[in-house]
Amino acid sequence: MITIGENELSIKDVYSILFEEKKIQLSEEAIQNVNNGYEFLIEFSKGKLIYGINTGFGPMAQYKIADKDLKQLQLNLIRSHSSGTGALLDPIYVKAAMIARLSSFMKGFSGVHKEMVELLKDIINKNITPCIYEHGGVGASGDLVQLAHLALTLIGEGEVNYKGKISVSSEVFSKENIQPLTIHKREGIAVMNGTSVMTGIGLLNAIYARKIMNWSVIFSSMINELVEAFDDHFSEELNKVKNHSGQQKVANAMRQLVQSSQLIKKRSDHLYQHHKIAKERMDEKVQEYYSIRCVPQIVGPVLDTINNAEKVLVDELNSVNDNPVIDVKNQNIFHGGNFHGDYVSLEMDKLKIAVTKLSILAERQLNYLINNNLNEKLTPFINLGKLGLNFGVQGLQFTATSTVAESQMLSNPMYVHSIPNNNDNQDVVSMGTNAALITKKVIENAFEVMSIHAIAVTQAIDYLKCADKLSEVSFKTYSEIRAICPVIIEDKPLYKNIALINQYLKDKKNNLL
Repeated sequence: MITIGENELSIKDVYSILFEEKKIQLSEEAIQNVNNGYEFLIEFSKGKLIYGINTGFGPMAQYKIADKDLKQLQLNLIRSHSSGTGALLDPIYVKAAMIARLSSFMKGFSGVHKEMVELLKDIINKNITPCIYEHGGVGASGDLVQLAHLALTLIGEGEVNYKGKISVSSEVFSKENIQPLTIHKREGIAVMNGTSVMTGIGLLNAIYARKIMNWSVIFSSMINELVEAFDDHFSEELNKVKNHSGQQKVANAMRQLVQSSQLIKKRSDHLYQHHKIAKERMDEKVQEYYSIRCVPQIVGPVLDTINNAEKVLVDELNSVNDNPVIDVKNQNIFHGGNFHGDYVSLEMDKLKIAVTKLSILAERQLNYLINNNLNEKLTPFINLGKLGLNFGVQGLQFTATSTVAESQMLSNPMYVHSIPNNNDNQDVVSMGTNAALITKKVIENAFEVMSIHAIAVTQAIDYLKCADKLSEVSFKTYSEIRAICPVIIEDKPLYKNIALINQYLKDKKNNLL
């Protein structure tokens, strides 16, 4: 069980809930803090004008709402903003968003009734995920539209994804003996004013980005092996004089990966001995192309970017990000903008640029493998059949190149695309939800490109007949991919193999960096 409210959540906690089916429980002390916040709000708000309690919302905040209409006010807010469009978010991303929203509530600064946190806990544990649409959030006053769809489910309306199909929320609640949320004071605006959707998507983006980066290092190391590269470009001596931790960690990971390889060469054994360099033109390459030789320098910044994005996202996950903030300790209510998503938005833009660079690296390594004029070791398109009659992996490059081009276009920033709205009340917005969603797409693209790259790498190993000389990790990776996609000699459709390898790359644990 993962306890929410006891300590700050980590990305490992989120991973355990999402991928290892760990259940959650709520800290009793934190539930008491939630209840204290609610009771303080009830008492403090008597006779006062407080935004989101007895006023309209946004630019309508100047209108005081009569006591008899306060419950209806919250319901109206939820229903009117349930206006998302586009594709439905995958259930795992919705679940991540709910974890983030629950984490914020459990800090005790939201003024919600404890019924709210208990309900969120129950539907998370039962894998009941509200139908939330991709389009609608500008990421300033929180993920208003997307979180309105979460709130709609909590009050027993709208639809949910349950056991693999779309069902009516009220019917699922009845089947699972769940009582819909009662509006006590500000439960509507409390759900909606937060950065939880962009944060949830962002956390999954960080998890998958780290995984695709690790695959990049693994396949880069395998290519170094099959071309029998020199070892000095990932040596400790070379990389430690460049003062970037990411580069040094990537170089170290490569050294560990190829440690048991019989293919990596030492420069001193080949090019530093006078009797071996008498020729006018060397048979061995003095240096490899950048896509092989500069992996620590290319992937290092990606690692640093992922680490920083993860830190920001975990900080956001453990933050109070609604408005107003109900402060029991100081016996006050503070109005501000903790729902603004700029922190997440900026990190998502940086992350998608970094992941696109991984896609570029994979495509260039792929190009190196299939272009015999570059590698001078392999047949054109790593063709193991009859040249001219068969095509090897020629068709795969078109898909990889096209997909990388899309990611390059998508790497333009969302963070600076602020468009005022809400009668100019929201005059500077983060577009954090859009940024997170586009980053999600770029990461999905990267897995597609890496899947194609994996086929090419294993094909090259088979052509060179060097599998038995690979390092232990490389041989294991080669064998597992070959179990999914056998060696290609005669031409055949490969789209299903690509999809299966894609799933393998996503599912396989590769805790390298």
